[in-house]
Amino acid sequence: MSPYWANNSCTPFTSPSAPCLLGNYASYAINVSSAADVVAGLEFAKKKNIRVQVKNTGHDYLGRSTGQGSLALWTHNLKTINFFNYTSARYSGPAVRLGSGVQAFDVYPRAAAQGLRVVGGYCPTVGIAGGYLQGAGHGPLLGTYGLAADNTLEVEVVTVDGKHLVVSPTQNADLFWALNGGGGGNYAIVLSVTTRAHRDGPVAGASLTVNAAAKNQTEAHWEVVAAWHRHLLYLDTLPGFTSVYHISNTTFQLSQVTYADHSLSDVQAALDPFLKQARQLGLNYTLDKNVKASYYEHYITYNPKLPYGSYFNNETIGGRLISRDTARNNLPSLVHAIRSITNSQGTPFVNGVAGNANRARAAGSSPGTNAVLPAWRDALYHLIIEMVYKQDATTAQLVSVQADMNAHQDLLRAASPVGGAYINEATFDNAHWKEDYFGANYDKLLRVKKKYDPQFVLYGPASVGSDTWTRASDGRLCRK
Repeated sequence: MSPYWANNSCTPFTSPSAPCLLGNYASYAINVSSAADVVAGLEFAKKKNIRVQVKNTGHDYLGRSTGQGSLALWTHNLKTINFFNYTSARYSGPAVRLGSGVQAFDVYPRAAAQGLRVVGGYCPTVGIAGGYLQGAGHGPLLGTYGLAADNTLEVEVVTVDGKHLVVSPTQNADLFWALNGGGGGNYAIVLSVTTRAHRDGPVAGASLTVNAAAKNQTEAHWEVVAAWHRHLLYLDTLPGFTSVYHISNTTFQLSQVTYADHSLSDVQAALDPFLKQARQLGLNYTLDKNVKASYYEHYITYNPKLPYGSYFNNETIGGRLISRDTARNNLPSLVHAIRSITNSQGTPFVNGVAGNANRARAAGSSPGTNAVLPAWRDALYHLIIEMVYKQDATTAQLVSVQADMNAHQDLLRAASPVGGAYINEATFDNAHWKEDYFGANYDKLLRVKKKYDPQFVLYGPASVGSDTWTRASDGRLCRK
């Protein structure tokens, strides 16, 4: 996903006269179509002592889906989608089995045709069963059904020793636990996931832009940013309310509100107290709101360019899960950190995702049955720092931008020392990665890793057990 890991030497923007290097891309790849392909690949890699990577769509900022000199097990073309009624002691109801290559844009319309919704991400090209779900997985339905990992019923895998298993809360429960939130591509190779499907219905939506471009409106802009973050404490109490917002040094934009099973008047009432504060600050805003008959219709309203959407990948990101306690008691320091970041060189911007990740309990799931970072349950919102690279950035420039990102991330960590970070929207270069990405789950995850992958064949930067290895400049892994 990030040019940092692709070496940025072979892109459509590279000069035709420049050398085209393989860089950090895998040297070998198997287009996985069955469990037998995975077994054969693992046997070959172990016999030849070759580094192994698992790659689905490649939406990964940590460098887990690629590796210089490695063999990639490419699961992107496992595209099976099967809706059925699932029955177990823990759950009975509609479900869908997704091959690990199925992306959001594949399943959302298929679910709508069945009168159903499926929990997935904002970006339409993210593979649901890949690192997305395995790392927790937030999306527009976060405030309604919780995280993607909260909705998993069973997972079909091939373990490193070549066993083809279906794991669940009652079968190989420890591996099921780790695969749902413990980080992607690190415990077993996922072939498919069976997840809950939810009955569809109307979804209210909204978007909002508050502009403070005038020179005399700078302080008002930051006051409205603070007002929004205070208002999120109220929105957190509204079942079904999820929002995505963007902060620059002059603009606050609420790009997408998802308020499932609610009306136009409901979304207006939810936003009214904040809008009143914006007016009192003398700021102009534009508000658009709507109600769609299904979740898919709502989704394409805000992501109209399917299947690809409007997302870009020449960026590096960092982030922080901000706890409710920090939001209540240390908001001035947090807003100051955001202001410092957006006013710095390169004018980064800060995004936020807000939705109550504890809604899974209300939807009938049991968050304790997965390895989702505990900080998700305490988080009021997830902040994401984005810094954009030039398309033709050199390796030295990539390193420089990454250093700036580390400094920005330290500002958020200082303002919110108790918490963590969402591993799928974070940086590989984090000295606190064990605490921030896994928290209290790390030791248990390491035990699962040692049980199912005792030789640490599967590797990814900032993944559980990755510090068993050092990575040489040529991509080879050496045991410490």
